[in-house]
Amino acid sequence: MKYACFGYFDEEQFAKVPQDKALAMMDDCWAYDDDVLRKGGHYLGGEGLDSPKNSTTLRYQNGKVTVTDGPFTETKEQVGGLMILEAKDLNEAIRLISNHPGMKMGPWEIRPIADMTPMIKASEERRRAARS
Repeated sequence: MKYACFGYFDEEQFAKVPQDKALAMMDDCWAYDDDVLRKGGHYLGGEGLDSPKNSTTLRYQNGKVTVTDGPFTETKEQVGGLMILEAKDLNEAIRLISNHPGMKMGPWEIRPIADMTPMIKASEERRRAARS
């Protein structure tokens, strides 16, 4: 089963960490990704995210889309990255992330990835029928 794992961190707190310690923390994270997740066949992909200060939020309100600079929520902890894992079940995904050095930087949210294939196929069939 595939799981999306969102790593959160407090950008202001992380900025206070001395550079040598911050680099060592990141090196530990990437080593774990390589030595445990990739070698174990669990790592399917992932990306770090730029600062929430550089984000844009879209909302649909009153029949139109509004665009707002900045993050949607007012919180200190922001999503710092996304990792896609393959795990036999949620317990394995929890175990893998529980041992990740990134846990020391902030919380992680683990969410099963929904297989949208049946919904997409049904939509394709409805759209095809509507064109006929």
